[in-house]
Amino acid sequence: MTSTPAVRIRPSSETALKFDTLPPLSLYVHVPWCVRKCLYCDFNSHKAPDELPEQLYLEALRADLEQALPLIWGRQVVSVFIGGGTPSLLSAKTIDDMLAMIRAYLRLLPDAEITLEANPGTVEAERFAEFGRSGVNRISLGVQSFDDSALKALGRVHSADQARRAIEIAQRSVPRINIDLMYALPEQTLALAAYDLQQALSFDPEHLSLYHLSLEPNTVFAKYPPEHLPDEDTSALIQDHLIATAQEHGIMQYEISAYAKAGKHSRHNMNYWEFGDYLGIGPGAHGKLSFPDRVIRQSALRSPESWMQAALKRDGSHLAEEYAIAFADFPFEFMLNALRLKQGVPASYYEERTGQSLRHVLPTIKRCLEKGLLADDPVRIKASDLGWRFLNDLQAEFLKLK
Repeated sequence: MTSTPAVRIRPSSETALKFDTLPPLSLYVHVPWCVRKCLYCDFNSHKAPDELPEQLYLEALRADLEQALPLIWGRQVVSVFIGGGTPSLLSAKTIDDMLAMIRAYLRLLPDAEITLEANPGTVEAERFAEFGRSGVNRISLGVQSFDDSALKALGRVHSADQARRAIEIAQRSVPRINIDLMYALPEQTLALAAYDLQQALSFDPEHLSLYHLSLEPNTVFAKYPPEHLPDEDTSALIQDHLIATAQEHGIMQYEISAYAKAGKHSRHNMNYWEFGDYLGIGPGAHGKLSFPDRVIRQSALRSPESWMQAALKRDGSHLAEEYAIAFADFPFEFMLNALRLKQGVPASYYEERTGQSLRHVLPTIKRCLEKGLLADDPVRIKASDLGWRFLNDLQAEFLKLK
């Protein structure tokens, strides 16, 4: 950005929000059950009972969606993401019924991206073709590693051979797949991390997610940290190698942990990072919804049982929290997402998606330009090479506005 952006700047108003158009809308559906909770996982996931309450879950999901309809009535939905937990634990019929319900209630674009997260276990992989026939057109596989000892250390329930087989089945079942890998694992060397990536690249995927293992609060790893983790220098070498190797195969980093071939970015996640809207349904699901004069955030009860019981009451008690984003919070919330993208976002998105004038953040933008943290681009807000290296510091600059 330059000090005078090449976009129309709305006259400044101290605290009023005004949206001329609403941003794209996505749908997130949360499935809370897993075969076993992984040692590093801090998501809202729960060990699956011997028999999943699929019909009750689907009825509660319908009730959750029906209660949200007045908030999004008439808006088109550009993508659906069924995440978890492990959605592939659900039967093919339940996924089919879920997608039929979504199509009946929402204006889903004909070419909407519909992603389902899946575990590479044998039983789940056998359902992939049926998921594809129901309308799922993208499967995200939580492979994490092709090293059986690393998988055991992470608490994963599948083997490396099962992962390879699942990728093959997924590629035959749906048009697009994503492969999740983790690095900086216990006892992992540069050579072992390179092997994992080469194994993934041998399937010629169009999208990869490469995550640095982190010890998140309220996880087993936080309480009992694994031994022999790579040090910071080794982790940095691994990351640099992964980025360069993926690039050699035409898979470019476009977000902190996301890599894709040209035109194969995750539409759902791009909408999230570009500060679009998303409705969340299911236990623990989060949402962000815009209106002509405000933006609200919602989160649902985390316990599957409590959420199902509350949703079926149809009185709104399934929501744990709902609040309007404060005027002063928009700069940081917007930049926290937008600056994660390597190419940033159009400068015009700031006004379009926060409802406030770009003038509100121009002093901070100028300061970041002077520090070399933002790229000097007249039409985009994006981190410079230096800003990308110190992204937390760059994002924190916009926290100072509060």
